Amino acid sequence: MLRALVLILLLANAGYFAWAQGLMGAWGWAPAQTSEPQRLAQQIAPEALRIVPPKADAPAPAPASDPAGEAPLASAAPAERGACLQAGGLDAAEAQAWRSAAAALPPDSWNLERSTTAGRWMVYMGRFADAEALAKKRTELRARGVAFDRPGNAALEPGLSLGRFASEDAAQRALATLAAQGVRSARVVVERAEAESFTLRLPLVDAALRAQLEALRPALADKPLRPCF
Repeated sequence: MLRALVLILLLANAGYFAWAQGLMGAWGWAPAQTSEPQRLAQQIAPEALRIVPPKADAPAPAPASDPAGEAPLASAAPAERGACLQAGGLDAAEAQAWRSAAAALPPDSWNLERSTTAGRWMVYMGRFADAEALAKKRTELRARGVAFDRPGNAALEPGLSLGRFASEDAAQRALATLAAQGVRSARVVVERAEAESFTLRLPLVDAALRAQLEALRPALADKPLRPCF
């Protein structure tokens, strides 16, 4: 039974191969032909086919003319965007000199920004007569457990700083505490006085304003104008 089944399969495969290869075409058993020249025979009116060249690029549109039609209208150039410039570190006198010199400028073309540098006070000992006197005082302060350092100001050398403070009241309280520890010769001095300064800011400097500023440079006391940040 199994041998008969194998024989049937072999005959079926052989028959399919013969049919697929067109070997049985003489008896009318063959697959439909899809290769040339049969495919050419299937074309419909091939003589109607025409090759059309691509169209040329369309010409660029002509520039617009004015209402009278006489000449093209030129596109307006964009207006110059002004730059922001500033000059810092002006003191009160320099700021007033600028106000007077810049009176002819448009009032909204510049402004002065005021800032204040806070003062600072120091509990100070000195000036000592010589290096030997300074060394003796250092030894004395170490024995009392009092911290000190150099003043950092040539006008106060040779001397000692026993502390720096943001207000005079704080410095006076520190001095009273030191006096209770036996420190007698210290005093409160101004290490840095309170000061005000001004920054000139010109938010929108165009070509016309830039030309005017050249004539006003002396009023800035040679302080350069730099880009704002």
